[in-house]
Amino acid sequence: MKRRSFLSLSLQSVLASAGPTSADAASVIDSHVHVWEHRQDFPFAEGAKPPAYDNSADDLLKLMHTNGVARTVLIQVIHYRWDNHYLIDVLRRYPGKFHGVCRVNPEDPAAPDHLSQLTEQGCHGVRLSPDATAKSDWIRGPLMTPLWQRCAQLRVPMTLLLPASRLPDVMPWIEKNPGLDVVIDHMADVPPDDPKGFQLLLQMARYPRVYVKISHMWSLSRRPYPYPDMAEQVARLRDGFGANRLMWGTDWPIVPDTLSYAQRVALYRDHLGFLTSSERADILYKTVQRVWPFDL
Repeated sequence: MKRRSFLSLSLQSVLASAGPTSADAASVIDSHVHVWEHRQDFPFAEGAKPPAYDNSADDLLKLMHTNGVARTVLIQVIHYRWDNHYLIDVLRRYPGKFHGVCRVNPEDPAAPDHLSQLTEQGCHGVRLSPDATAKSDWIRGPLMTPLWQRCAQLRVPMTLLLPASRLPDVMPWIEKNPGLDVVIDHMADVPPDDPKGFQLLLQMARYPRVYVKISHMWSLSRRPYPYPDMAEQVARLRDGFGANRLMWGTDWPIVPDTLSYAQRVALYRDHLGFLTSSERADILYKTVQRVWPFDL
């Protein structure tokens, strides 16, 4: 364990209640939320199995207001697959409150043009989701070159939901597009007992425009809230990347019965006590604002 991480963790119990300043609370930006509604004018993709409940923008705005979250980055939910119309509608109805990250079909040669069109309609970034199986080997294929290039040309972030085993597959695209911001979702889903996967994630720190969402602590942890076994992992990511390349996110409303929206906000605002006030500000809003600039 690095000396800094060890000393930091020893202070966790002392600083666990240290929250952001009032200015921080007014500026908090959630980097990762999904919205959807059961509506005939915005049908779900064929074969989709969305939950019976809705998570509308109106519902989200109430939660944001109650919990001191000023703005949110909306990630196109898989229930709509490549149809981003609902996301675009939300962005138009609530200007200034949200940024939107779209999805395009990575196996469609027209994906770069679709990304351009979606950017013109208000989206700011794209998400790719390769899994660990051979069916996702498209992440290594020739269609990636024009898609990553278009993302760089448009100056919108590339967001990646992927397992750590896929990180070596995206390194060539990052190296060929050094001016592109790349965001790795949910710590590449590396649990605290996967040192090999975590080393792959740490290796991404060599790329200065790679950012990491320290989200999904609740699904990766082997301990109850506030997930003390994840504290060392977050501290080591802080040491490797710097807090200015880490961002929080609620991933609301995924598994709402496991963890409330308020608990997710409190996890980053009130716990992880080894963070300095400056580092906490980076994670709560400054990093997100750098990648997805809002008019403040």
